[in-house]
Amino acid sequence: MTETPFAPQTDKTETEKGTTLRPKFGADGLMPAIVTDADSGEVLMLGYMNEGALARTIEEGEAWYWSRSRQEYWKKGATSGQIQQVVEMRTDCDQDAILLKVRVAGNGATCHVGYRSCFYRAVELGSPASAETKLSITQDRVYDPKEVYGKD
Repeated sequence: MTETPFAPQTDKTETEKGTTLRPKFGADGLMPAIVTDADSGEVLMLGYMNEGALARTIEEGEAWYWSRSRQEYWKKGATSGQIQQVVEMRTDCDQDAILLKVRVAGNGATCHVGYRSCFYRAVELGSPASAETKLSITQDRVYDPKEVYGKD
């Protein structure tokens, strides 16, 4: 994709109050995408989109991201079958973040380590933050990643 399909951010009022999508990507060309379950509102994951991933998601209605580790497009669920069907997409007031409300196909899990949500651990509060700050697991695993991806 050589030319951006999106309107530029030229006017703060238009960006904040207008009705045209004018996404603002970071210096790395990415914007965060918060993903929630369309029915329950549960936060499922945080991904990143570049212009191409955002455009593909809008055009296809299925969630696409930019993999920072692999430096390539990533269609969520292409390997696992846990495709994210976008029910609604929103942007924040300055259009530098995206919220996707999705329904997840397959077993309904989003996390590549086997949980429904990537946010399956809670930080234990009330003690001084340290190298010993504890996490507690708050969900059961939905599937075994070894069976889906061939690795843990």
